[in-house]
Amino acid sequence: MIITRSPLRISLGGGGTDLPSYYRDHTGFVISAAIDKYVYITLHQTFVTDLIIKYSKMERVATLDEIQHPIIREAMKMVDVPPEYLEITSMADIPSGTGLGSSGSFTTALLKALHVHKKHLIHPRELAEQACEIELGRLKEPIGKQDQYIAAFGGITCLEYLPNDQVNAWPLKIDKQTLYNLEDNLLLFFTGYSRSASSILKEQDDKSKQQDRSMIDNLHFIKDLGEKSKAALESGDLHTFAELMNVHWEHKKQRSGSMSNTRIDEWYTLARKNGALGGKLIGAGGGGFLMFYAQDKVALRHVLTKAGMEEVRFRFDFEGTKVVNQ
Repeated sequence: MIITRSPLRISLGGGGTDLPSYYRDHTGFVISAAIDKYVYITLHQTFVTDLIIKYSKMERVATLDEIQHPIIREAMKMVDVPPEYLEITSMADIPSGTGLGSSGSFTTALLKALHVHKKHLIHPRELAEQACEIELGRLKEPIGKQDQYIAAFGGITCLEYLPNDQVNAWPLKIDKQTLYNLEDNLLLFFTGYSRSASSILKEQDDKSKQQDRSMIDNLHFIKDLGEKSKAALESGDLHTFAELMNVHWEHKKQRSGSMSNTRIDEWYTLARKNGALGGKLIGAGGGGFLMFYAQDKVALRHVLTKAGMEEVRFRFDFEGTKVVNQ
């Protein structure tokens, strides 16, 4: 049995500038961090000729074109895996639609498993490129390239998106003490809302393609905040990093009326009054996880838990997409 896993992620700066509708004209920049919450894929051979697929649904098919799950269908076509005598199952530590990049993690984990099955070696960069080709190229999803790259590479990684569609990736130059403090003081709380990233991002994507001035200016500002966040983290100035999170969130909300809601705004205000130096909603918006940098973690945990939020504790992942068993 082959088992692979891909980490989920949090964005530390520049989120939203990884969409082709922006970076092909202006170059994008994101700081992304993989965390120790994962999407798992298992693949093993069976004694029945059909392909069996188990995710939130179950499929049993004889041909690739019969596969309803679009990512699985396109991945198997890309890697040229025959749909016979196989069972593929997916599991995840966190539900999809919660802003932690699960689709990109799913795609990279699946591709890794299929390549292992075919006895192929594949570099993280090629894995990310193939995942992007499936999601953005073949399936035309209005999403960015952050999730696929950070899932493949892991770590706390700077990602530069060039107009020619190339992506430069390098590790953030953060010292060990700053890394430990960042990891200890970042807290994730689930809002209870899940949503499709594609539906939220489509508005941004459409406006960027139309060269909407307010949207382009907003993304310019977010990219600049990403560069400032990089400088703050690399200099060990976590207080400034936390303040930049707040500025990021205020400008992110301006991109779409569906980015936040009254309940999320109330939780955010409550957190800021009870130990959070900075915070923002992770992912495309509309739900998922609120992330805070906490001055007083005990007070923040107490008040947000009492307000009905559930904390998910995490550490950073520095392995990226990997084979767990084969």
